Amino acid sequence: MYEDILLQALTGGITAFIAYISAHVLTCLIPAFFIAGAMNALLQKEAITKYLGAKTPLYIAYPIAVVSGLLLAVCSCTVLPLFAGIKKKGAGLGPAIAFLYTAPGTNILAIALTWSVIGADFALARILLSVTFAVIIGLIISMLFKEETPDTAPAGPIGCECGPAAEAGGSQKHVVMFIGTLVAILFVGTWNIFMVNTLAGIPLRFVILPFLIILLVIEAWKWLSQDQQKAWLEETWSFMRTIFPLLFVGIFITGVLTALLPGDILGTYLGENTVLANLTAVLFGVFMYFPTLVEIPMAKMFLDLGMSKGPLLAYVLADPVISLPSILVVRKFMGTKQTLVYVLLIIFFCTLSGLIYGAVVG
Repeated sequence: MYEDILLQALTGGITAFIAYISAHVLTCLIPAFFIAGAMNALLQKEAITKYLGAKTPLYIAYPIAVVSGLLLAVCSCTVLPLFAGIKKKGAGLGPAIAFLYTAPGTNILAIALTWSVIGADFALARILLSVTFAVIIGLIISMLFKEETPDTAPAGPIGCECGPAAEAGGSQKHVVMFIGTLVAILFVGTWNIFMVNTLAGIPLRFVILPFLIILLVIEAWKWLSQDQQKAWLEETWSFMRTIFPLLFVGIFITGVLTALLPGDILGTYLGENTVLANLTAVLFGVFMYFPTLVEIPMAKMFLDLGMSKGPLLAYVLADPVISLPSILVVRKFMGTKQTLVYVLLIIFFCTLSGLIYGAVVG
């Protein structure tokens, strides 16, 4: 009996690990790591702290953080290198958390798909509550954990001895365009529209990606000095070796837990709009990791199986935002206390939102 349970657990963990590696590492995480590396190695610190720094006015920092998140269709794990990059580069903790919350939970693609699959009222509730939570949680954590904000910042990019304008190809304008190409690669690699639509029978992803990669190589060769190229690759590798091990361990543990949970647990406990039902839905979303957008067909399946709409919304608000793998990584960059508060705030607000929405829609 114990041998069967152990085999089931190992199979679940290995299956989840392989599924994630095959579906997300190459097109999602790798571009995200290169973006984070570029931000940390090439951008002037003032370019981040000016708009997202701890001293930036709230009415500037938080809208920029939220809007930036809205444009990225990434999951709670893929957003981690980007969060780490802007945080390491000088972004305030509050705006960085708002970005960390918004990108997987409220991106445009997720809202559009939610609208189509589940309904307009559900999609509107999702986007309004997600944006509100992102700002509130960021504000609470930034007030609870005061940051030290240095008065001065180095003028040159990290990893380079030269200033950003010292070389003809090293201007910040070129750096921003270079990072824009990296972001385009992430978009094409993650948005399903580039797989569904074809050109001469070939998915657009496989037509556009080679062009973008060649363009990136040309830009790196023409616009970046050798020091900048080296700094970019070193920062990218630094993020990879820090995040990948924690991420993979978390994914394996999630697969084990998913395999061991009874298959009828959701229908049994989440059919009514109670505190316990909403809390269970949130905790399920926290620990049972699914890639971005997968939570939507999952939610439709749960709805068809009898899950109440309140717990359903609580699950959808929590699942894309945090997961066991992402918690392990976020702790590395925020610390144990800040991460614990972050997770507890998400659990509280998502549970509360499910109760309120369930009471409104009946």
